[in-house]
Order: sequence, then C-alpha cells, then structure tokens
Amino acid sequence: MALSSVQITGTGQLLELSRQLRAVSGAPVQRNMARRIRRAAEPLHRDMQDTVRNLPLTSDARKAGSRGGPSPTSRPFRAALAEAVRISVRTSSSPGARVFVDKGRLPRDISAGVLYQLNSGRLRHPVFNNRRRWTNQRTTPMWWERTVREHTPRMTAEVSRVLDDVARQLS
Repeated sequence: MALSSVQITGTGQLLELSRQLRAVSGAPVQRNMARRIRRAAEPLHRDMQDTVRNLPLTSDARKAGSRGGPSPTSRPFRAALAEAVRISVRTSSSPGARVFVDKGRLPRDISAGVLYQLNSGRLRHPVFNNRRRWTNQRTTPMWWERTVREHTPRMTAEVSRVLDDVARQLS
C-alpha cells in the first residue's frame, strides 16, 4: 500500500456498474453515487489530517555548543502537511475513492518525500536549510498504514452498500 495514495475499489463490480450508469441513468444517479462514495471516505480523510496534525515529532538532543533560535517560517509544518491530504472520487474510468497527498498543495520548501520519511519514523533534514548541518526528528512509524487499516473495513462495507443500492436502482 503506497503512502501517497489509498484506494478503495470493488474493481469488477464497480467498473460494471459504472458502465451501466453511463449507458442508462446519466448524471443524477452518478452524482448520487459519487456523493455517497465521498461520504464513505470522508472519515478517513479527516482522521488522516488529524493524525498528521497531531503527529509527535521529537528532536535529537542538541550537541554541545550548538545554538537554537526561532523558526524562520511562521507556517506550522504539520498543519501544512495536513492541508495537502485530499480526497478524490471518480465514477468513470477506475471508479472509487482515493485519499492522497496532493503534492501541488505542499509548500514549495516541503517535498513529497517528507511524508515517506515521516511514515518511516524518522525525518532527516538540514537545520534552517544549512546543508552543512543536519538533524533528525523521530515520530510514530507506520502512522499512514495504521490509519488506513483502521478505516478500511468500514469503507469497504459502505462502498459495497452504495454499489448494491445503485445496482438496485438500475434494475
């Protein structure tokens, strides 16, 4: 399971239903299905954002003689990461819900690789962009997968329920 994308799909059933929707019902039923699938994924989306916002980051101890100081940016790091977590619903090709990190919504100075590092439990970065001095910060490893695992059974059941309802409407 990739860190940057979580997909809940019932591939065969969802694809067939999507084809039937395009052929028979049109926009109203498709919008209803998309809205309900989005609702099924929203708790994961919110929980993922809350998890990122509350992720504990601890620094290594300072070395003797090192200086500290205020952050050069006023933007909270975890809040910026949480804002980049997005949700996308598709009812056409490869239909389903996707919770992912939108790299375009990350600030320019934060790369998408930061999330992979955070998920591994260790973030290594230069101190105030000084490439000669690096530091490590540690956090709870595997937080992305754990959050997804907690929500997967509920989302799968909800999407299955939506598919059954839409199939009933089409027949």
